[in-house]
Amino acid sequence: MREPRFLTVSPDAGHYESYFVKGHHPTEPIAFWLRHTVHQRPNKTRTGSLWLTLFDGDEVTAGKQTFREPDVPAEGYIEIGPAILTPEGGKGRLQSHTLDAGWSFTFQGDDEEQRHLPAAWMYDAALPRTKSGTPHPGVTFSGRVGPYRVDGWRGLVSHNWGSQHADRWIWMHCALDGGWLELVLGRIKIGRLTTPWIANGALQLERERHRLGGPNRTRSTVVDERPTGTRFVVTGDRGVRVEGDISAPAQRFVCWRYADPEGPEHHSAHSSLCDLRAEVRRPRREPLEIDAPMAASYELGMLETDHGLTVQPFDDGRL
Repeated sequence: MREPRFLTVSPDAGHYESYFVKGHHPTEPIAFWLRHTVHQRPNKTRTGSLWLTLFDGDEVTAGKQTFREPDVPAEGYIEIGPAILTPEGGKGRLQSHTLDAGWSFTFQGDDEEQRHLPAAWMYDAALPRTKSGTPHPGVTFSGRVGPYRVDGWRGLVSHNWGSQHADRWIWMHCALDGGWLELVLGRIKIGRLTTPWIANGALQLERERHRLGGPNRTRSTVVDERPTGTRFVVTGDRGVRVEGDISAPAQRFVCWRYADPEGPEHHSAHSSLCDLRAEVRRPRREPLEIDAPMAASYELGMLETDHGLTVQPFDDGRL
């Protein structure tokens, strides 16, 4: 899940790739979301972009800057312009007309990586066209991001890549006492057909990890999504079941343009100050209630543009 893919992609192929970092203050409604992305249109100049969103209560500030020819540094994951991300931390700066901010942080965490796809062979298969996994699913930060000291903030460092975004996707994450919840859900277009929602992810509690979702559990997966939240039901191994609702008011969202290397443009609505309320059921145990106000992340990727959210004034994949 750690290795960058973009340097081995043929110039005549389409490709996108993202390493993203999310951190949340342990007690206050403050969070950051930092993305390092690669975008390659067939036979076009490969670009790399830095995206940073700062969430502070109802105030959301975001910026993006794009550079030519991202690279892979000797010590780690990705290098874009003045920014570098490694398995130990990140540093960099972006300057845009909406945000001028720098960051320098380290992170620590010994949780094993989380492979979202249920089988190893799927990472080499043609479908799904998006591959994702989380090299560092539960980390604690030290350092600074923008105006904030992030010492003791909790979050993750994740990675995805592919030739095409899902037709529709949801990502959600929340750090919990003794663990975390992360879910990636997608609807994939195959020819003229679109699959039902397929969930993949995990719930970790006190070092015990439960895989959630999978193609064999689409009938028990329930999603009632909207741009600013969703109700959901997912089931997993050993009889675990998670039912909940995640949402935030529109003013706590940022909305970006995500362009496929060869295809349509999606809009992606994201907030890392969502309210998560959920019930976890496990056989022979009392139900566990999760109540995390303004402490969870939710993202909806969609083709519609009439969602009512303000879209950031940045193109995707072009200088």
